[in-house]
Amino acid sequence: MNEFMVTEMNVFGSSEVEIVERRSDRRKKPHRYHSGTVALREIRRNQKSTKLLIHKLPFQRLVREITQDFKTYLHFQSSAVMALQEASEAYLVGLFEDINLCAIHARRVAIMPKDIQLARFIR
Repeated sequence: MNEFMVTEMNVFGSSEVEIVERRSDRRKKPHRYHSGTVALREIRRNQKSTKLLIHKLPFQRLVREITQDFKTYLHFQSSAVMALQEASEAYLVGLFEDINLCAIHARRVAIMPKDIQLARFIR
């Protein structure tokens, strides 16, 4: 299957055997996208969708952890947790839109903590 060319080379009186693999036997490199292409595709897909991006169980655990400070034993309807999650994601999306505008105004592409502070201060 794999064919090799064997060549003998004399270097300073010693003989070395070199095995060179033919070009036809090389494996093709797997396809790789340019850096950022997959990230941009994911951003476009998430902007088109209306599904929740935060997983439900971790968010529910967070809500229960936060509410334990106020009252130790509370029951939550699933619709109440879903309403909290919808409101939280809507707030975060709006906040990140403002943060991105702050970064663009500063002639940057990447967001920084100072953009977050400015966006929250303006709100």
